[in-house]
Amino acid sequence: MAKKSAIYQPNEYSIRKGGKAFGIFGVIMLIIWSLINLYPLFWMITFSLKDNQQIQKTHRFLLPKGMPNEWHWENYKALDYSSLLTYFKNSVIVTALAILISMVAAMMASYAIMRIQWKASKAVNRMFLLGITIPVQASLVPVYMICRYFDWLDTRWSLIIPYAAFALAMSILIANSFIVGIPKDLDEAAYIDGCSRYGVFFRIIVPLMLPSVSTIAIYSFLQCWNELMFASVFVSSSEYRTLPVGVQSYTGTFTVKWGPIGAVITIATIPMVITYVLLSRKIQESFIAGAIKG
Repeated sequence: MAKKSAIYQPNEYSIRKGGKAFGIFGVIMLIIWSLINLYPLFWMITFSLKDNQQIQKTHRFLLPKGMPNEWHWENYKALDYSSLLTYFKNSVIVTALAILISMVAAMMASYAIMRIQWKASKAVNRMFLLGITIPVQASLVPVYMICRYFDWLDTRWSLIIPYAAFALAMSILIANSFIVGIPKDLDEAAYIDGCSRYGVFFRIIVPLMLPSVSTIAIYSFLQCWNELMFASVFVSSSEYRTLPVGVQSYTGTFTVKWGPIGAVITIATIPMVITYVLLSRKIQESFIAGAIKG
């Protein structure tokens, strides 16, 4: 009896398309998933328009009672906006400089590790990636001692340098996935044309690695903007406090007014939402590009 041929026959297999019911079910599931993810943002905004009684006892998870003109807009009026502007400015400065330092350092380190051949390149790469496994809490005391030695305590540099350092490991990992996909023939062609090593990096590698910039930037932004532990330990002066630490200043010793705290959290969240809305498509494209190149 002749055996059945294992050669692929085009008409032997077919891909079954989902029916109309399956498509409707998928849309419904996506809508439910979107509502689940959007509800915390909705709850945070309504949280800022309630008083303590509504938050703790009634209307805990719903809109405040009454018409919009009866909501507690005074929670926003009670805020000290001069202090909030100072906290916001410090967060912007610290986050922007940390992102810039980690981005430049990651791209240069990735180029040195992946493109320049030297004996310890793989060991150095493993050492950098090992930083992903180190918890931030375990490094609090060593980082504090380093900042005290360099006289960085109670300054913005006590936050900028640690933030950039802890974002460096993941930034290098992202940069490595992009630089692997860049053909080495481009480097050799540039060398033949008389370009130096620095010229190859700045004229060839950096422009081709621009899609990774948004990925590194958004990762570093989320890590730096929300950081609380270092900001509350290394900075004691209100002049250099960031927004997460500024939220703590609205808690009293014996009583806490949760409405103003919700208002501060809402204001502090707005930059993150705007950043995601503006960069979401770019982030998705850079992740896809990195996955294909890696």
